[in-house]
Amino acid sequence: MDPNETPEPRSNNSRVLLWVALVLVLLGINGVLFYLNQQKGEQNEALTTEVKAKDSKLQEQIKQYEALKADFERQSQELQALGLSNDSLEAKIASVNADLLKLRSFRAGSFSIAQQNVFKQRAKNLEVQLRKKDEDISQLKKDNETLYTETTALKDKQNKLTDTISTIARTNRELSDKVSVASRLQADNIKVAIITSKNKEKDDDKEEFKAKRVEKVKVTFALARNDVSPKETKAIYLRILEPDGAALYNLSTGGGTFTVEGQEAFYTQKQDVVYDNTKQKLEFVYAKGAEYKKGQHTVELYESGQLMGKTTFTLK
Repeated sequence: MDPNETPEPRSNNSRVLLWVALVLVLLGINGVLFYLNQQKGEQNEALTTEVKAKDSKLQEQIKQYEALKADFERQSQELQALGLSNDSLEAKIASVNADLLKLRSFRAGSFSIAQQNVFKQRAKNLEVQLRKKDEDISQLKKDNETLYTETTALKDKQNKLTDTISTIARTNRELSDKVSVASRLQADNIKVAIITSKNKEKDDDKEEFKAKRVEKVKVTFALARNDVSPKETKAIYLRILEPDGAALYNLSTGGGTFTVEGQEAFYTQKQDVVYDNTKQKLEFVYAKGAEYKKGQHTVELYESGQLMGKTTFTLK
């Protein structure tokens, strides 16, 4: 070979091989970078999915606790409507509020599996307590309705009994009034006579007498039969009314006051008589001790404040 000749082909081949090697290295690096980027993307996607799942669980748990809070508050209102209070129920509401504050404090992705399990189990326990309390409240409502029905029925019976008692009392009063009226004594055959200063008794069918001759006034009568009136001591009152309507009245001669139709009145004389329903005869003898007025006088007889009978006589 001529020493002056240059080895061109071999030099070119080396250069080509070098470029090929460089390309292969670059392709390898790109492949590794592509793989690494792909792995990182998958990791990021998986992390994003995990964060979303945790956030979804967190929001779901928050909603569950909000629902529990609303139900416990409902139970509290229902108990208050029944006139009851429950400290343990108020404590549960406070506990649920505390759990809600804690749940809302978690950041997206920081709600761990362990924490999820703790709150999930606690929510299950609260739901069991909630159902039990609903059953208790339902029974309380039924008992309350039963009690209300029984109370209403008892009030109706009481009202009916009160009406019956009122009716009986009214009937008894009416009967008592009738008996009272029926038991009133009546004076039969009332007669008036005078006794003169010479102790002579004068009577007159017309019951007219001379005033100057009157020393005493004698009133006789009989107690009529009455099978209703009890056999007991009766107070019999005599009133002699002068022509001007004034009652002859003197304490020294047996006069006094008694009640007639709710009003105080003077009586002339009084006798206590044991009534025996035998038409017993009674008499009053009254001495005025002074001159009698001329004119028509009225004689009234009373028992227990009720008028038994009356008559008149005239002094001329």
